Amino acid sequence: MRDILCMYYSRTGATRQAMTEIAQALDAELVELTDGVDRQGTRGYLRSGMDAMRRATLPLAPYETERPLSEYRLVILGTPVWAGRCASPVRALLKRRGLELERVAYVLTRKSSRKYEEIYEQMDQYTARPHLLEVSLRPGAVGYEFWRDKLVGEVRRYLDAQ
Repeated sequence: MRDILCMYYSRTGATRQAMTEIAQALDAELVELTDGVDRQGTRGYLRSGMDAMRRATLPLAPYETERPLSEYRLVILGTPVWAGRCASPVRALLKRRGLELERVAYVLTRKSSRKYEEIYEQMDQYTARPHLLEVSLRPGAVGYEFWRDKLVGEVRRYLDAQ
């Protein structure tokens, strides 16, 4: 059975690309979270920005994992960051099911060069324990592959130490 679950919400292809690469490198189960709204093209991009500013979110579509969230050795949550905020659907997931997550890593995809420590803290409010690993990626940027591979290496070291 797989020990790692990669769950992500993608408003554009950047988060999807990063999480797919991480899941393949770790042979992890991959689950895409969606609320069923089409966010393709310019109109979808603007819709994503409006969604990120709202407090209430559309409910996530049902998703299935191979086993309960609490049984994974590590759950890697991927989300884009817009205007310094965590993607609303991931925040909603954590509010509902975060206490089931004890071993968590975060992958934030972004367009800014700034890291988002406040987002990590915000997401940690809803999990049973603080996160173990984190990475803030800018797909297409010069250091993207280095930081992605560094996270994969840290995950492997963490699992080996268990």
